[in-house]
Amino acid sequence: MEKGKQLKRIIELLETKYPNSGTALKYKNPLELLVATILSAQSTDRTVNIVTCNLFEKYRQAEDYAQADLRELEKDIRSTGFYRNKAKFLKQMGQALVEKFQSQVPETMDELTALQGVARKTANIVLWNAFGKIEGIAVDTHVKRLSRRLGLSENEDPNKIEKDLMAQLPRTEWPKINYLLISHGREVCTARNPKCNKCDLNAFCASAFTF
Repeated sequence: MEKGKQLKRIIELLETKYPNSGTALKYKNPLELLVATILSAQSTDRTVNIVTCNLFEKYRQAEDYAQADLRELEKDIRSTGFYRNKAKFLKQMGQALVEKFQSQVPETMDELTALQGVARKTANIVLWNAFGKIEGIAVDTHVKRLSRRLGLSENEDPNKIEKDLMAQLPRTEWPKINYLLISHGREVCTARNPKCNKCDLNAFCASAFTF
């Protein structure tokens, strides 16, 4: 089956299985989503949501991150992992928003990826969920793993995988593929011991039953 048609069929099957797929991060505004997405790197959404429940009460605007005591901020986000780097990113992000964007989260890919700690994955998530803008496909570890297992991309680099997926789908389909593959990656096509016997995508997967 031609790759574009294959991916379209995969999406149809996953939409049936995960009708409510979407970001599990809890947020009320673009800044909160940006912060939560930065914190989600190498962490679980559940852990991030626990941390941000208190964090968002303490840090309400860009100025709060810009002026934050770095050691205190590290303590506030410690359980998300890699907390020293993340705290530094959040402080620098806050400073950039204050100095360059009138304390508002920018709405373009180039401006977002210029912020510390923000790569295309994070920018894509923020642009779609906060502003309804479709610029690309967010490629996280789940999307990367499933794209390769399903033969949708042979690349290792997330940016190249993103381009491969974008070439196979109309632009309107780009936002949903991220969350559908994440849902399937968490529940069935896990990194270790994938549940191939319970997978609805076996017909499209050259990797099925080979782990």
